[in-house]
Amino acid sequence: MTGTRPSSRFRPGQSGNPTGRPKGARNKLGEAFLEELAADFAANGRGVIETVRREKPDQYLRVIASVLPREIHATTSNRPAHELTDAELLAIVNGSDSTGDNRNAEQ
Repeated sequence: MTGTRPSSRFRPGQSGNPTGRPKGARNKLGEAFLEELAADFAANGRGVIETVRREKPDQYLRVIASVLPREIHATTSNRPAHELTDAELLAIVNGSDSTGDNRNAEQ
């Protein structure tokens, strides 16, 4: 060998597979997995969630945190959430703030 690299088979901008993958080829496994996951969740979801909440609260909270937006902007009485007491935050979560405002309550 001379130490030089052979020229590429493809020119810049040219694909090695110009027709691409067949439609749906990559998605078949993913779709089958999601169907099975949905069926399992429909059958066992609530029980599993309750079990994880009781037996592995750290994992339960990790899942909750992973599905929440990175930053939640919540205010009440014109005060940012980080200035509220625990009792005020609990009241908001439970449907009304400490001022009696029920705007978060279920209708």
